[in-house]
Amino acid sequence: MPRPLGLPFDPIARAGELWGEHFGAADAMRAATSIMRAHQLLLSRLDGILKPHGLTFARYEALVLLRFSRSGALPLSVIGERLMVHPTSVTNIVDRLTSQGLVQRRPNPRDGRGVLASLTPEGAALVERATADLMADGFGLKAYDDAQLRDLFDLLRTLRIDAGDF
Repeated sequence: MPRPLGLPFDPIARAGELWGEHFGAADAMRAATSIMRAHQLLLSRLDGILKPHGLTFARYEALVLLRFSRSGALPLSVIGERLMVHPTSVTNIVDRLTSQGLVQRRPNPRDGRGVLASLTPEGAALVERATADLMADGFGLKAYDDAQLRDLFDLLRTLRIDAGDF
């Protein structure tokens, strides 16, 4: 008989009980730990959906960012700022997308030293297909209805504002 997935109890709830016994109020710890665990689970699910497309979620985000830009091209520095990743990570992401034929590097006409990443027709087509698959899965959030998704967004937006995200 196959072994059921996951633990037979909620480890974060159990940690909260122990936390309360040893340190005091556990609500903030349980919420923060739940957010971190949800991030891990969601990223794994989304990467699994994107894997047949040859993408990770990080590379998908870069393609979407380019797709949303007016010209289909952005300086690498802007990509890094928008995705909130280190310049080395942007270079790695763009290198991978370039080797896949999804993005091209070209000189920035406004800055002789700068480089633009531009979406290729293949990249534009792939982002459409990958997005359709993510949307069909509800971006891994099908357990929530539309009102709950809006509430979740609002709750997390407050956290992002408090952290200085924007």
